[in-house]
Formats: sequence, structure tokens, C-alpha cells
Amino acid sequence: MNKPGCLYVVATPIGNLQDITLRAIDTFKSVDAVICEEQREGSTLLKKLGIQKELILLNEHNEEEQSIALVQRLQDGQSLALMSDCGTPVFADPGYRLVELLTGSGIRVIPLPGPSSLMAALSIVDFKLEKFVFAGFLPREDNWRQQELARLHGLGMPVILMDTPYRLGRLLHETAHAFGESTRAILACDLTLPSETIYRGQLGDLAKNLARKKAEFILILRASPPTRRPSHGD
Repeated sequence: MNKPGCLYVVATPIGNLQDITLRAIDTFKSVDAVICEEQREGSTLLKKLGIQKELILLNEHNEEEQSIALVQRLQDGQSLALMSDCGTPVFADPGYRLVELLTGSGIRVIPLPGPSSLMAALSIVDFKLEKFVFAGFLPREDNWRQQELARLHGLGMPVILMDTPYRLGRLLHETAHAFGESTRAILACDLTLPSETIYRGQLGDLAKNLARKKAEFILILRASPPTRRPSHGD
């Protein structure tokens, strides 16, 4: 029997190619194939690095059946590298099903840390951050979005949100309504790109001034703990 291969989960640049790690380059060179979310993104990155490898697509359209096929390749002794379009794979991207299937299989899953838009944004907060809630992408339906924002507001701790570029203005208005226009926020747009811009201010002002802006972004809300109501024993 062949010795099982390894799955390498490789973080890739979120905009600036110079953020690629030496370990990521060495891994791409050594594996039998690279698993990517989109053919164009995967081939473009490898071409820039001067690497030629078989590309295997793994995305929301084929994740279930493709994951099963990839497990077989790993069991046959191949080593594979998993990358997403940008940043750290699996986190809000395809790949969790493959990792889930490998749990308990004896096949090693090895993370290669590197670029992450979330960690880049958190590294520039201008307040002490001991804990936070990563809420990711809100539901698309209006009612569910409002309910989720109300729930997050009630937690009384910093909240991190993401969404597609064309929904940035909508999200700013929704959060200003749910959390209050005076809530302080950090909006990190196009991180690591030449157009990178960090906005800081009150949600109401951000919603007013950036209503039509479109950019890849991370939104950090500096929510305050809910006001404690005095009990009868106070």
C-alpha cells in the first residue's frame, strides 16, 4: 500500500503578491496538484510564481463529490495543496468538507499560515481588543439580516462583518440603524492593494459619506456592552 499523502492548506496573498510566504512557494512546487476555487485565480497565481501544476477545482458547485475524489487521491499517496481565491482557505471559503472527511482518516492536514484580511484588519484597531464576534456574511433576506444585527448588537462586544463590494453601502446603513449612528467603526477597504484605505469614525458618518463606495472590505464595529438595568436589590 502507498503511504498516504498530505493536504496542505495554504494561505495566499489577498492583493499583494509580495505577501506570499517562502513556505507556500516551496509547498506549491512539491505537491502533486493544487486545489483551487477558480481556474483563473489558481493559474494566475502559479504562473506569477513560475510554477506549473495540475489544478483541481473545488468550489460551492462541486464540493461534495470532488472532496470524496480528493480523499482517494490522498489515500493513494498524493500530496495536495488547497488554496482559495485569496487569503486563508476554508475560512468563509470552500474546503471544510474535504477537511471534515479527512478527520480521523490518518491523512495529515497541515496549515500554512499567511495572509488573512481578518487578521490584517484586526491588527490596526485603535482600541484594546480582548474578544470579538466574527459574524462574517449576514443572511441576504432583509428580515433575517435585521434579526441577526439585533442579536449581534445585544452581545455588547466588537463585531466583525464582511460582505460583497456592492453591498457595502447597504451594510453601513443597516449597521448604523441597528447599532446606532454614533457607534464607532473601522472600515478597512482593499487591504494590501494600492487603493487600500482605512476609514475610522461613527457609523452614521460612514454610511452617509461612503454610501456608493464599492470595495473589498472588513467592517469592525466597536459595540459597547449593553446598559445594565438596576435590580430591585441595588
